[in-house]
Amino acid sequence: MKNHHDQQSRRPAHLRRSWLFLPGADRQTLLEASSSGADVLIQEFEDFTVPERRPEARVLCSEVFSAWRNSGPLVAARINPLESPDGPLDLASVMAARPDIVLMPKCTNPGQIVRLDEEITVLESRLGIPAYSTEIVPNIESARGLVHACAIAEASSRVTAMLVASEDMAADLNAERSPSGSELTYVRQRFLIECTAASVTAIDCPYTFTDIDGVRAEASQARKWGYRAKSLVNADHVEAINTILAPSDIETAQAKRLIQAFEAARSRGQERAKLDGHAVEMPTYNAAKRLVERAQAFMDLDTSPN
Repeated sequence: MKNHHDQQSRRPAHLRRSWLFLPGADRQTLLEASSSGADVLIQEFEDFTVPERRPEARVLCSEVFSAWRNSGPLVAARINPLESPDGPLDLASVMAARPDIVLMPKCTNPGQIVRLDEEITVLESRLGIPAYSTEIVPNIESARGLVHACAIAEASSRVTAMLVASEDMAADLNAERSPSGSELTYVRQRFLIECTAASVTAIDCPYTFTDIDGVRAEASQARKWGYRAKSLVNADHVEAINTILAPSDIETAQAKRLIQAFEAARSRGQERAKLDGHAVEMPTYNAAKRLVERAQAFMDLDTSPN
């Protein structure tokens, strides 16, 4: 298997469907997550690790990251904000263990990402890590962060994706949390627009309830809006999210039929095609091509010897 610190060998950001948060000081849970099937595993130093156990979590970084890297998923950590006493300590320990991705919680302004970029650059140089190989994923957890999301994403070339919160966002908005998630509909749609405008991958908020039907419904809605990635806090939800956020065989076959019908119509000098009672025009044709390309990209990942 290639070293994930070779950026060219990493699963591309738009193909990272599932981002699993894990308690930072729970060694057994962290190591067991290697077999979860998640595309990205995140050692979480903030909300999932009480302050008294953060030193313990920092000691685990090297062992945990090595186990994760050997099993295939991308290796990530969410540190505490650099403005806090724990943040710089978290970052130093995490970087010594060479993560692929560092997540920053509670981002509200671009300056936080500029500072994180600068700190990572120093540590990469000091530790002999290839320059600019460490990605940054800002977490948007408040109204203030949401209205500055595009600027936050553009604050550093290290930013490949951003993640929107559910519980903290709802709390900031004084919204009443519900399994349906309707109270966060605008937030999730607005966040997707901000990320798309900044040309970074949007990672949908975690479904923080335990039922599988609920996470399937929320992930399906996210995909319809345009999301290609979702965070999660329950390893039992990985399979559902991975399945929903990748094209199925049936969808791929239908897209190929549509492409063939449109190209045949164009070869006859027609502007559009008719397929199953629907008019197929250029935007639909392009969407079908994107779906087939995404399906092929996942197939290539599955058959890669690396």
